[in-house]
Amino acid sequence: MLSYRHAFHAGNHADVLKHYVLSLVLDYFNQKATPYSVVDTHAGAGLYALDSEFAQKNVEFETGIARLITAKNLPQSLQKFVQIIQSFNIENKINFYPDIYPGSPKIIEHFLRPSDKLRLFELHPNDHQLLANNFLNKNRQTIVTLQDGFNGLKACLPPISKRGIVLIDPPYEIKDDYQRVVDCIKDSLSRFATGTYCIWYPLLQRPEPALMVEKLIEISAKWMQVELSIQMPSMNGFGMHGSGMFIINPPYILPALLDNTLPVLTKILELDGSSSSSIVSKVI
Repeated sequence: MLSYRHAFHAGNHADVLKHYVLSLVLDYFNQKATPYSVVDTHAGAGLYALDSEFAQKNVEFETGIARLITAKNLPQSLQKFVQIIQSFNIENKINFYPDIYPGSPKIIEHFLRPSDKLRLFELHPNDHQLLANNFLNKNRQTIVTLQDGFNGLKACLPPISKRGIVLIDPPYEIKDDYQRVVDCIKDSLSRFATGTYCIWYPLLQRPEPALMVEKLIEISAKWMQVELSIQMPSMNGFGMHGSGMFIINPPYILPALLDNTLPVLTKILELDGSSSSSIVSKVI
């Protein structure tokens, strides 16, 4: 599990979906003055250089964030997301490829107000050091911890403000991660039933992701499932052809927002003309 380095995949189609949806959730939370807390259980390094050896190996960002940045006539919320990505780059101009891609910790930080809190967990020692360096000279608003986020989350719930967002984004390199997500959500809901939980997962030609979602539906009263497939699944059965977000206690405005923008994003990111997307929710 410690061999996983997100730098190889920074800015790809899965990042775009995950971070766009996360930005909508954060923006909604900012509409109320009450402080809130955010926990990122698998934070990674926080910032990624797209000209690095890691990112250049497969240049996955070229069919992800680079496509979105060069797209024209974007809906407002997608344009706002592009502006967030561009704010981390020296040339903050539309139609320029970014040099830096912000991971979820930095996207979360972009939205935080002085009274809000951020807790970041990262188990990979190299990425933890990079993450800590990327949050140097911060006040007590942000805490960076070298720990398995599945375990560390328990001590964070419920937050003092009773408003909170949890992002769970494990690498799923080990099949046990799927069940660990379910177990983590069960425990978290027992501690903080009204929290908003955002769980990212890959779309694979294996049963584990779909089985995990079925279990999450069973234990969730209010939920939303968003999936985006960029291509036909491969003939050999390997590889990720898309990704999804399962959101527990989603903002009530989220389904309508994504109804308008997810088809646009899907068209931008498609690779072979067989892309698809879906939104399923139970929010009443």
